[in-house]
Amino acid sequence: MKKVLFGLGFLILLGSCKKEAGEGGNSAIQGKILERRYTVFPSIFTDKPARDKDVFIIYGDDNTSIDDRTRTSFDGTYKFEFLRKGKYKIFVYTEDTVLTNFGNDKEIIIQTEITKNRSEVNLPTVTTVNL
Repeated sequence: MKKVLFGLGFLILLGSCKKEAGEGGNSAIQGKILERRYTVFPSIFTDKPARDKDVFIIYGDDNTSIDDRTRTSFDGTYKFEFLRKGKYKIFVYTEDTVLTNFGNDKEIIIQTEITKNRSEVNLPTVTTVNL
């Protein structure tokens, strides 16, 4: 009987722990990346799906380290699955077009939150630059 009560108490204690943002849930974050390409002559640009581009995720508000990475599909879409409720930062690198930083990369960051279980968060389309 003591073993049953101990086991039951342990399960109640384990279930009462607050779970932070991250893996282990049943929600997802998804979006799409476009790549803007410039041509010098004639001076035009075209937007095409960013294929095989790295997309990163950071779990939680205070975390600054990269927690996971995925790559975009042939149509520029990406998806992070099996996430718990919480706050997330999604980011992708793009070329910096400011003349003083020309040729360097900068990040485009989207902050989002999963507020309920079994949900999918659809992020706005992001356009990166490829010179």
